[in-house]
Amino acid sequence: MPFSDFVSALKDNPYFGAGFGLVGVGTALALARKGAQLGLVAFRRHCMITLEVPSKDKSYHWLLSWISHHAKHTQHLSVETSYLQHESGRISTKFDFIPSPGNHFIWYKRKWIRIERNREKQMIDLHTGTPWESVTFTAIGSNREVFFNILQEAKELALRQQEGKTVMYTAMGAEWRPFGFPRRRRLLTSVVLEKGVSERIVQDVKEFTGNPKWYIDRGIPYRRGYLLYGPPGCGKSSFITALAGELQYSICLLSLSDRSLADDRLNHLLSVAPQQSIILLEDVDAAFVSRDLAAENPSAYQGMGRLTFSGLLNALDGVASSEARIVFMTTNYVDRLDPALVRPGRVDLKQYVGYCSEWQLGHMFQRFYPDQPAAAAEEFAKQAVSASDRISAAQVQGHFMLYKADPDAALKNVQALIS
Repeated sequence: MPFSDFVSALKDNPYFGAGFGLVGVGTALALARKGAQLGLVAFRRHCMITLEVPSKDKSYHWLLSWISHHAKHTQHLSVETSYLQHESGRISTKFDFIPSPGNHFIWYKRKWIRIERNREKQMIDLHTGTPWESVTFTAIGSNREVFFNILQEAKELALRQQEGKTVMYTAMGAEWRPFGFPRRRRLLTSVVLEKGVSERIVQDVKEFTGNPKWYIDRGIPYRRGYLLYGPPGCGKSSFITALAGELQYSICLLSLSDRSLADDRLNHLLSVAPQQSIILLEDVDAAFVSRDLAAENPSAYQGMGRLTFSGLLNALDGVASSEARIVFMTTNYVDRLDPALVRPGRVDLKQYVGYCSEWQLGHMFQRFYPDQPAAAAEEFAKQAVSASDRISAAQVQGHFMLYKADPDAALKNVQALIS
C-alpha cells in the first residue's frame, strides 16, 4: 500500500481520530528518541575515547602549542604574545594564534579528533588570577595510543622551543611557574673561576647525576647539596647559571626571605620541583643567623617570615625530604651560617669563590680580547694584582665593558679598577 493511502486510511479511522493513534505515534517517537539517546551513550562508552587535561597539569601549555600547529584552519582564535631575543641583541615580537574556547576539529593520523577547550568563568586560579581552563580530546576508537602520541609530540615540540635555552622557575603559591622567558644558555667557559674550581664542581655534579644506582645500592639518599661562598660579585650566581646550561637543566629560584614561605610550603616546593633542575637558594645568611652569634643577641635568631630554621633543615635533609635533587646555596658571609645548615648531608661540597687571582685576570683578559697576545693578558694581570688583591669578577667585567674594542686602553687604565 502506498504511504499516502496509508495516511488517508489513518485519517478515516475513527479510533485514530479519537486520539488513540496520536498517543501511539507520540509513544513511538518518545521510544525512538530514548533509544537514540541510549544508543549514543553506548556508542560514546564503547566506541569513543576522551582525554581531559586541566590547566594545572604541566602538559597543558604544551598541548595548547601543539594544537596551534595542527588546528591552523580554525576561525576562532586566541593570541599569545611573546618576545624573542636574537643573537644581535635585537628583540622582536612574536604572535602565536591558538584555538579559542569552544569546539575544534583536526585530522590527525587518519582520524578526526574533536578538541573542546573549556573556560570556567566562575572558577579562578588563585595563584595566577586567570580563569580555570581545560582541554578535552575526543577520538573514535578505544586505542589510547593516539593520546600518548599527541602528548609525546607536544612534549618534543616544547623541548625544541626551549632548545639551547635555560628555563628559570619561581615559586608561585604551591607550585613552580616559569619566570620570564627562557634565556640563552650561558657557556661554562664564559665564567672564569680560580684554576680547577669550575672543573671540580662540574665533575662532582656529573658524577652525581650519572650514578643514581650507586646511592640506591648503599641506601644513601639520592640528593646533593652545594654551598658557594665568598665576597659579592665574584661569580657565584653566574657560575650556577652556566652550570645549568652545561647540564641542560633549568633553575628554580627560591627566596628564603619570602614572608609567605612556611615550613610545609618549603617542603612541598622542594618535593615538586621540575625534573632536571637546580634549586637555587641565594643569600641564605639573610634568612637566618647562626645560633652562636644569636647567643650574643637573642632577638637576632629568627626568620624574616614564617619559615623556621628547623623547617629548613628538615626540608633539606629530613625524613620527608625529596630525592633526585640538586640544591645550590650561596652566601657572602659563611661565618654567619649555623653549623647545622652546612653539615654533610645538607651541604656535601663547599667551595670558596673569592677575588680574582692573577691567573683569573689573565684568562678573563684573553676571553674578552681573544685577538690579543698572551703577553698583554699577563701584563694586565700583573698590574691589576699589584694595584689590589681585592678585585671582583664583576669589577673586571665592568672595566672591560668600558673598553669593548680598545684592549690597549683597558690595559693602560688598570688603576681605574680600584677607583
